[in-house]
Amino acid sequence: MSSAHIRRYLRHGMLPQLAVLEASARLGSFTRAAEELHLAQPTVSSQMKKLTETVGLPLFEQIGKKIHLTPAGRAVCEGTRELIGTLARIDQSLASLRGLHAGRLQLAAGTGSEHFLPQLLGAFVARHPAIEASLEFHNRRRLIERLAANDDDLYVFANPPVEEEVVSQIIAANPIVACARKDHPLARERAIPLARLAREPFLAREPGSGTRLVCDTLFERRGVAPSVRMELSSNEAIRRAILAGLGVSIISRHALRLDDTDVAVLDVEGLPLDRPWQIVYPVGKQVTPIAQAFMTLAREEARRSG
Repeated sequence: MSSAHIRRYLRHGMLPQLAVLEASARLGSFTRAAEELHLAQPTVSSQMKKLTETVGLPLFEQIGKKIHLTPAGRAVCEGTRELIGTLARIDQSLASLRGLHAGRLQLAAGTGSEHFLPQLLGAFVARHPAIEASLEFHNRRRLIERLAANDDDLYVFANPPVEEEVVSQIIAANPIVACARKDHPLARERAIPLARLAREPFLAREPGSGTRLVCDTLFERRGVAPSVRMELSSNEAIRRAILAGLGVSIISRHALRLDDTDVAVLDVEGLPLDRPWQIVYPVGKQVTPIAQAFMTLAREEARRSG
């Protein structure tokens, strides 16, 4: 790249100006950006004026009390977010070289792992208090997108994608069971055919979730189709719908609480299924010492609980 084309962007402390632009666009307010960045309002205004002069085009327009990015502003903001991501990856690489004395661990996990993963991460942070950690839960479809984009350090799946080349490590059991409210007629039956369960009003997870994939595969292999009454976007919503007597479902046993005495696990042929939780990362990924340390702890906990 010719330095002549970017020389003007290397002057006047442009990184702080870009940080102000990104925060203002994300928050929709110069005032809120100033608060987040711990800057005075005149400083924010000055930074935006300098950046506008550098770019040579207006970056924001104000309509009423709201600010909006102009086309030029959107282009600069998009590039700024890519730059911020690059700087974050550089910092993470440097942190990994420092070992476990500083740095960050970023995890993304499937919904349903809420029952054990926060505790596991808490144990890791207690062992390595200098490490910053973050954990986000997503359905399977979104988790695969993040894996493909290499957005996180490690991923936790119950059903790792077969279309991606990944390394995986089992860390926790995940029995998939059929369930209903305890006063449901099927709660008193044994060896219930899957076709019989399929005739009941069925509470399904949304398309894209790992649990939905398991259910669809199970029914398809048996050549039956469930009578879906409604689709719900979380295991907790499924649990509450069961308690409300709205139907039966197939979900992780761990989505049911220990005090759920009003929920019965049904004796359905072919269930339970074990879809263990696994730590996953792409083949070829440079796993940091921090991520390696977390996987070591996860192995220890898996052996202890096993």
